[in-house]
Amino acid sequence: MAKSWATLGVDLHLEPAGPHLRRGLTDALREAVRTGRLAPGTRLPSSRSLATDLGIARNTVADAYADLVAEGWLTARQGSGTRVAEGTATPPPSPTGGPGPRAPHRPTHDFRPGTPDLAAFPRAEWLKAARRALLAAPHHVLGYGDPRGRPELRTALAGYLARARGVRADPDRILVCSGIAHGLRLLGTVLRARGVHTVAVESYGLDAHWNQLTQAGLRTPPLPYDDRGTDPGDLGDAGAVLLTSAHQFPMGLPLHRSRRTAVVDWARRTGGLVLEDDYDGEFRYDRQPVGALQGLDPDRVVYLGTASKALAPGLRLAWMVLPPSLAAETAAAKGKVDTSSALDQLTLAEFLTSGAYDRHVRASRLRYRRRRDALLTALTAEAPDVHITGIAAGLHAVLRLPPGTEHSVVRSAAWQGVALHGLSYFRHPDALPDGLDAVVVGYGTPSDSGWAGALEALCRAMP
Repeated sequence: MAKSWATLGVDLHLEPAGPHLRRGLTDALREAVRTGRLAPGTRLPSSRSLATDLGIARNTVADAYADLVAEGWLTARQGSGTRVAEGTATPPPSPTGGPGPRAPHRPTHDFRPGTPDLAAFPRAEWLKAARRALLAAPHHVLGYGDPRGRPELRTALAGYLARARGVRADPDRILVCSGIAHGLRLLGTVLRARGVHTVAVESYGLDAHWNQLTQAGLRTPPLPYDDRGTDPGDLGDAGAVLLTSAHQFPMGLPLHRSRRTAVVDWARRTGGLVLEDDYDGEFRYDRQPVGALQGLDPDRVVYLGTASKALAPGLRLAWMVLPPSLAAETAAAKGKVDTSSALDQLTLAEFLTSGAYDRHVRASRLRYRRRRDALLTALTAEAPDVHITGIAAGLHAVLRLPPGTEHSVVRSAAWQGVALHGLSYFRHPDALPDGLDAVVVGYGTPSDSGWAGALEALCRAMP
């Protein structure tokens, strides 16, 4: 028989054991509280509701509750129901029987690159866009979607990328994914199925990206790097090359014009592909942003972008603009249904078309530029032996150090409560040593309120 609305309450899984129902129920409730399965403050079902769920008499439940209130496991107050008492849970022992592992020390200031100022996420504007998008969305939007992503977002991205990044995009050739790494995983699967064995990569970059390609069975030999950026002169038997051409990560230089032309010529000549990660492409401070490499040849370049820096990585929204010859295969590799939240996609589409995205990026660009300038001023005064590079764009800077000091500076920073990565952290394991000592300072992560203190701590760690 279905429950009436009068007996509906919170669900509670219990298995009273033994011949005596009251004792079995009391023991089951006590064990659930003692082990922490029922957390302090949790409101329990009414005696009537739990009795109906368990198929027993209401007085049995009421008596079990009364016993546990008397023992101090539960509390009961008029108007607030029966709840688990505070301070009742016993943490489970560690597998060795001794104390559990100590929680890792969290740094006071985080200068590791890759994350924006999360406190600056435009919550109010995002909420407005989400409300407009949800109210306008037809019911079928909440079902399983096109694996390429919502057409509203793909259309909005096509217009924005053409206007702001010089990308030649058709909504039918845009595929929404959950991050650059996800996109590379899909591309790696497609390339391997096409018979590609090698994707050349940059000497410095993110191992999370290289790993997606190697896990697909591809080799990732590193290309040399100099003052004109990555040198694609000898791509050997590579069937594709992965580049951060607008703002090389982490070195911070754009790919030189001659090399941009050369790598596209290579792709045309050999039938290869260029995988362009548009890292920090929207955050350029000192001159007009460098346009996307994809604009030189949309048939040979795969463009990858993300909302993780402009908005937040937790949104898990990124996109690829694919050549016509690759679009269907990559969508098939993703699967039969969309894996990104339809509501978040619709919200981002509304955020783009309303102009809120442009306003947020421009405000963020101004704020990060001020941070960069403050970083330059402080280091020039406090650490004159440090040479600062890669600062024309992005959310990080490279601090060149005296020879042999990289590891000691990283250790000194840790003593100051500063999380910092040395340049060697980003070097490909097969890249030849180049003798560079440096640290990579991500100035996007610290909040505005903590920026001054973070900057002082960073300067104290410098040689």
